[in-house]
Amino acid sequence: MKRWLPSPLLSLALFVVWLLLNQSMHPATMLLAAVLAIAVPLLTQSLRPARVKMRKPMLALRLGGLVAHDLVVSAITVARLLLTRRSRDMKASFVRVPLDMRDPNALATLAMILCLTPGTAWGEIALDRSTLLIHVFHEEDEAAFIALIKTRYERLLMEIFES
Repeated sequence: MKRWLPSPLLSLALFVVWLLLNQSMHPATMLLAAVLAIAVPLLTQSLRPARVKMRKPMLALRLGGLVAHDLVVSAITVARLLLTRRSRDMKASFVRVPLDMRDPNALATLAMILCLTPGTAWGEIALDRSTLLIHVFHEEDEAAFIALIKTRYERLLMEIFES
């Protein structure tokens, strides 16, 4: 069973989403949904990082709350900056953040957090996963930004995925 459905929840989600997108329960639509639900996880299996081993799932909920709060605050901050400052007054920069975590799932989660947060973008990661380059829309204190990433996100991600 695991050979044909390596990720049952993903297959179920694909099946349901296909039916919702097509707004049809026609047998042909359901057949195509089933084919996609089986084929897509099989074809993309090698693209997924290592299996997720969450050590502390309750911390993941806390992290989710922090990220939701940060997304709202960041969106308001970026909007305020765009509406009240001239572009020459913006201090966009690339910031190098030293990393202690190495788990690919934790790094993927950090990438999603940074790409979703208005005003930041994941630039690149060093081959040895020791340093992360982040583009920041407006940053006046680089040290404080690095400390924020390490204490607010990296520490929690390490507790969730690595401890």
